[in-house]
Amino acid sequence: MKGTFCSRLISGFCSFLLVLGVAFSSAGQEIAQPAAAPAAVAPAVADAGGAELIQGEAVFNANCKQCHAFNEVVVGPALAGVLGRWPSEAAMGQFIKYPQKVIESGDPYAKALYEKYKQYMPNHDFLSDADLKAVISYIKSGGPKEVVAVAGPGGDAKTGTAEEGASGTTLNLILGLMVVVLFIVLIVLVLMVNILTRSIKTNTEIPVADKAFIEQKSNWGAFFGSPAFRTFVIWVGIFFVAKAGFDKTYAIGINQGYAPAQPIAFSHKLHAGMYEIDCNYCHTGVNRGKRATIPAVNICMNCHNAIKTNSPEIKKIWKAVRTNEPIKWVRVHNLPDLAYFNHAQHVKVGGVECVTCHGDVKQMEVIQQHSTLTMGWCINCHRQTAVKGEGNAYYDKLLILHKESKKGDMHVADIGGLECSKCHY
Repeated sequence: MKGTFCSRLISGFCSFLLVLGVAFSSAGQEIAQPAAAPAAVAPAVADAGGAELIQGEAVFNANCKQCHAFNEVVVGPALAGVLGRWPSEAAMGQFIKYPQKVIESGDPYAKALYEKYKQYMPNHDFLSDADLKAVISYIKSGGPKEVVAVAGPGGDAKTGTAEEGASGTTLNLILGLMVVVLFIVLIVLVLMVNILTRSIKTNTEIPVADKAFIEQKSNWGAFFGSPAFRTFVIWVGIFFVAKAGFDKTYAIGINQGYAPAQPIAFSHKLHAGMYEIDCNYCHTGVNRGKRATIPAVNICMNCHNAIKTNSPEIKKIWKAVRTNEPIKWVRVHNLPDLAYFNHAQHVKVGGVECVTCHGDVKQMEVIQQHSTLTMGWCINCHRQTAVKGEGNAYYDKLLILHKESKKGDMHVADIGGLECSKCHY
């Protein structure tokens, strides 16, 4: 277009079209892919057979999941097809409730299991008949599957098959057609502006000043070559270089996201997440001293003397046991020597949860530093964190003094949490 007014009109419409297209595209992706949303996928059984299977899954996860999987040997045998190895469901149920009693009764399959795994399964005599029936039905179903949660009328979530998520393809098609229509409108607008411009130019009655305004051209060369534009570019460049230098300098010693390779591929996601092993079981010093401690080899061997003993990674643990050499783990969280931090003071006395500083470890395949662990990060926590003093005799007198002088919760900052000597020697 020749005229500045027309150029601005077209440019504005193009910008509007671009923003609208991006918005539609983002909305289409969010709606068309419900399985990607954390709340959209729910665990369910293969045939979604009702409340009994949901109950069975809960019983299985609480009592069986630590030692059994469906398609691999963990501590005990794989459960796929296990019902075919027993003469009846009743016999299998009796073994689940009283395994040692069934083995000693002479049942051939139960005896064979004991001879193979050399350990008794604990009794589950606390399970009710309904729980036992539900968990057997769940095992019969083949284990957990994933289904897509589809929003029903009124916004209620309903379960459906993964194929139902394909309805998002139709939505994507509709959004694509809308974008095409908008481009067609843009082309029509450009043609109309061209026709109107030519019509105005041929009109001899239009004032000279107005005609000059219509025919004026945008001199982009003069604009980009002007001293003002060059000065602007130079200052923008200086700003970004200075900011990058400041960020790099400020980040010295900050290792957020640091996730080094370890000598053994230990998965927190598997141990703390899937098998729900408590942090305190491995990190035994977290409630007793300054350091949480790295687990000793004997803690690993409490389980791995029988679990996955042929795994290449577990063989590295066995090697450390035989050679009496410690595993050289790479430290992930490392405060400077000038800073004092005590795990027991925070976890045992203060009641701080592990996730507060270490993040959601249950989702970490490779452990990494979640927080910045800077002095400012610690100070902000001390200012914002209310002390859990109720029922803790350590804080009884402090709570009384605080209530006499201030209103509201007692924060760490109120009891000396901002004093330099608290953290620096």
